Amino acid sequence: MNCLVTGGTGFIGGALVHRLVKEGHKVRVLDNDLRGTKERLHDVFTEIELVQADIRDREAVENACKGIDCVWHLAFLNGTEFFYSKPDLVLDIGVKGMVNIIDGCIKAGVKKLILASSSEVYQTPPVVPTDEYAPLSIPDPLNPRYSYAAGKIISEIMAINYGRKYFEKVIIFRPHNVYGPAMGWEHVIPQFALRMRKLCQESSEAKIKFPIQGTGKETRAFVFIEDFIDGLILLMDKGEHLGIYHIGTMEELTIEDVAIEIGKYFGRGVTVVAGELAKGGTLRRCPDISKIKKLGYQPGYKFSDGLPVTVKWYDENSNLFGRKNI
Repeated sequence: MNCLVTGGTGFIGGALVHRLVKEGHKVRVLDNDLRGTKERLHDVFTEIELVQADIRDREAVENACKGIDCVWHLAFLNGTEFFYSKPDLVLDIGVKGMVNIIDGCIKAGVKKLILASSSEVYQTPPVVPTDEYAPLSIPDPLNPRYSYAAGKIISEIMAINYGRKYFEKVIIFRPHNVYGPAMGWEHVIPQFALRMRKLCQESSEAKIKFPIQGTGKETRAFVFIEDFIDGLILLMDKGEHLGIYHIGTMEELTIEDVAIEIGKYFGRGVTVVAGELAKGGTLRRCPDISKIKKLGYQPGYKFSDGLPVTVKWYDENSNLFGRKNI
């Protein structure tokens, strides 16, 4: 197929582009490198078409949709730090970008749209593990954190309701804590890895005191990038029209567990020092992946497999910290 990937120079987008190229699809990428970098795609430059443009640029998006069979819409402003510090920009990119993609697809006759959403849309779930039928919610509209969730909820509702009329297939996927080498700086694993590295350099103690937000008993389930991309390709082939799918693992870990595992990489024990949890932070999150497993999805990486590879990258590339893009 002829595929358009918006946000294709980002962490997930770049991995998706590589897989699509490997599987023989023609790929056009639209990104402005706000969060990503085209260098992620250096080894496939000659095999893709790269459009450097802002997803909020209506004309650029319309042009990018021409001749396309399937649009993968990943362009958004991710990273928890930005939810709090730049909520207006998060919404501007998210909502205007989604409007442009819908309009661009309709104008160009694109019949297949695959949308990246988020576990943030259901914020604090009523049941854990959480399936795709959990109610979507914004607990506090005054909390800037929910700018991201609001943008994703709007995107889901638009995709579904325009999808009924204008598309042959619309699929929504919700990533659950995707991680891997070069995933960016504004996420828990790279932040923990860099802080742990620094503390280990400053102290020879066998056990490191490691300050965190919250008690450390908060939970997440992490999915390694390779497993995640397997899930995306599976959805392209087998996902149902207007289907919503959680992609992740059901290996639920406490944040304390994460800190301890990162400490093991550096050969140190860890004592977590509790701190204040960010306002709006979710205490427990783990996806129910039964729905996508019925299509054949089966993650192969345990956290103990993928974490050392990821921490090793940040350990060896700590000199890059502070660069906008990696």
